[in-house]
Amino acid sequence: MKNLFPATMFLSAALSASADVKLNALFADHMVLQRDLPVAVFGAAEPNEKVTVAFAGQEKSVAADKDGRWMIKLDAMKAAAVPAVMTVTGNNKLTLNDVVVGDVWICSGQSNMDFTPGAYHNALDPLPYDEKDFDFPLLRQFHLVNEPSMRPETGIVVNRGNGTSEEAASWLPCKPTTGNRFTAVGLYFGRKLQQETGVPIGLIKTAWNGTRIEPWISPAGLASVSELPPVTGLPTEYKSDGGYPSTWHCLFNGKIHPLTRYGIKGAIWYQGESNGDEGETYHQKLRALIGGWRTAWGQGDFPFHIVQLAGRFRASDAPAGQDPAGGDGWAKIRMAQFKALGIPHTGLAVAMDLADVREPGDIHPKNKRDVGERLALWALAKDYGKKDLVYSGPLYKEMKIEGDKIRLIFDSVGSGLTVATKKGFAPVVKEPKGRLKHFAIAGEDKKWAWADAVIDGKTVVVSSPAVPKPVAVRYAYTMSGDDCNLYNNENLPASPFRTDDW
Repeated sequence: MKNLFPATMFLSAALSASADVKLNALFADHMVLQRDLPVAVFGAAEPNEKVTVAFAGQEKSVAADKDGRWMIKLDAMKAAAVPAVMTVTGNNKLTLNDVVVGDVWICSGQSNMDFTPGAYHNALDPLPYDEKDFDFPLLRQFHLVNEPSMRPETGIVVNRGNGTSEEAASWLPCKPTTGNRFTAVGLYFGRKLQQETGVPIGLIKTAWNGTRIEPWISPAGLASVSELPPVTGLPTEYKSDGGYPSTWHCLFNGKIHPLTRYGIKGAIWYQGESNGDEGETYHQKLRALIGGWRTAWGQGDFPFHIVQLAGRFRASDAPAGQDPAGGDGWAKIRMAQFKALGIPHTGLAVAMDLADVREPGDIHPKNKRDVGERLALWALAKDYGKKDLVYSGPLYKEMKIEGDKIRLIFDSVGSGLTVATKKGFAPVVKEPKGRLKHFAIAGEDKKWAWADAVIDGKTVVVSSPAVPKPVAVRYAYTMSGDDCNLYNNENLPASPFRTDDW
């Protein structure tokens, strides 16, 4: 991996003087512009060259500065699903076709955000989608292929090596022939938003397989969280880590900062596997990540919705063979993600029930449809004003000790609690007479025992003969938890939780 990119790889606002006006590569045919915000259009030209942008009845001009950089801000516009043409005129004229106005979402994280709908297709199984599912031309994706950097980049990579990526530096409408190249989570997220609202949806895919959270955090974000120590001794130029980028800030600089002048609605985030069994420190890093991105865009507390890590099925993980105390694998990181709901304007799509039973140990659940649609429920309820929408499964709120029992109280119970199971892409199956699993209970001695758990109205009552004076409960506090089965009647699973802080 090279430390520096040749200038020919970028259409950047920092290009040297040129007789022709140029646009940053984010501006292309089929693009989605963010509604209800001033729209920045920017690029390069000859110094002092007059540049005029015309779109949707607006026409504005500006002179490029001495370095040839220019930016024009169009007035905020309402959503517009009817495609229009944008022209940019200087010494030459550029025409962008099929431009719509709607909502733009950043789709970021590691491999589970990066992979496409058929990426984990098993040759023995039918494809988990039908190509007609992808006939949504008002859903569009821009795939950012920029590399890591140790300085904040503004340019967009338009080719890689000796070949040109079909997805690089272009907006791709979602059609039967193109949908299988989208981020799968983003596709199902955006498709549901588009179906429910009629608003054009733009997805900017900027993810990297196997990466930790640290390289995605901005310097300002890190500095804003006092619990995180400052990072010193960083290189001035990015050098390959020999595998997955892990140097602090390098992916923020290379793959997030170039987007920050482009208006967005919000972000969805699927990452955490590479941070292993972190707990509170991961929560602190999430605060730094979210706060730093919001500062960089300068749009206030835009929505930021997180995927809680899915279960990781292991055939030996029957509860009888596990330690009821749990805490193994990703248990702690899921608690950090749950705690992130305390950050303003965040959401949490629970995926604990989406472990791949047929492929034990796989950290990549094939079912990205439910992940994306669960993220969309949060967005529809919190960001699109859909009233009375049940957008989450049960979320632990508080507990009450009642003698030898503990009563658990939840938010997001919907029309009630139920026992249910889900396998793969199949619908949730309710089991009204089933027994709740994976609840553990402990007394002041901190010795955990498997518990009996019973739904009582909109609460769950937990007890065990082995713990006559209980003080704490844990649910699905384990790496696997493939048999977790607490749902609400709207078929959404409960988040794992713990009532203690031991």
